[in-house]
Amino acid sequence: MRGLDDIDTVGVVGAGTMGNGIAQVAAGAGYDVVMRDVEQEFVDRGMDAIDDSLSRFVDKGDISADEKRETLDRVVGATDLADLADCDLVVEAVIEEMDVKRDVFADLDETVDDDVVLATNTSTLSITTIAAATDRPEQVVGLHFMNPVPLMKGVEVVVGEKTAEEAVDLAHDFAEDLDKETWESDDKPGFVSNRILMPWINEGIRAYDEGVATKADIDRGMKLGTNVPMGPLELADHIGLDVCLDATRTLHEELGDRYTPAYLLKRKVDAGDLGKKTGQGFYEY
Repeated sequence: MRGLDDIDTVGVVGAGTMGNGIAQVAAGAGYDVVMRDVEQEFVDRGMDAIDDSLSRFVDKGDISADEKRETLDRVVGATDLADLADCDLVVEAVIEEMDVKRDVFADLDETVDDDVVLATNTSTLSITTIAAATDRPEQVVGLHFMNPVPLMKGVEVVVGEKTAEEAVDLAHDFAEDLDKETWESDDKPGFVSNRILMPWINEGIRAYDEGVATKADIDRGMKLGTNVPMGPLELADHIGLDVCLDATRTLHEELGDRYTPAYLLKRKVDAGDLGKKTGQGFYEY
């Protein structure tokens, strides 16, 4: 099994919000990155997102224009999974659907070398179930980045039933090499982060729907009362209401009625108001 010193090229499967963020921070840390998605349109959109994000860092004086260019030059887009064949570590960041992830991991298992660790960025789905789609379950680990990846310091390392200690160590080492801080969770529904975060967001939505307070006062109350940077409704918009609903539904299936999704959350998603990414959620953007 490869260790941190063996990793030169990182594969990222998925060029969406999480995938392009992971690709950006990996390239910024000096790794060569192959970012793959199923269509060139999605790859191009992911590359544009990285460019825009790096430009904001340049504008703030956090990096130079040369550093931006060097980071972009280290990211290569791809639509063929075979282009990841020479990667030394692969991080999957596709949609939160178990069947899709298992298909991706089964294909990766056939594509990359036998000693390569496969990591999943899932926020709620079972690492053990995903790993069972491969012939290397001991080399499958959860590497759950927080959104937005370039700004958030935390990464959750999740240990599946058969995940080897060497894979867990690599996950911690790799995340820390990206200037992140880690914590570890067993493979239980929602892990640490979403098991606690999603009920908080869900109850904030219920409080708004039931007229407890305005959305602004709910968010303001939580920020001032608990010293968090965003209240539950604003944070839900930034995460994506569809993502919140999928995560809450998964928790509801696994853990019961205490995780029943708020009606207003389901109504917003049905209306296509998914938050910041669509320009309308609980707030307008």
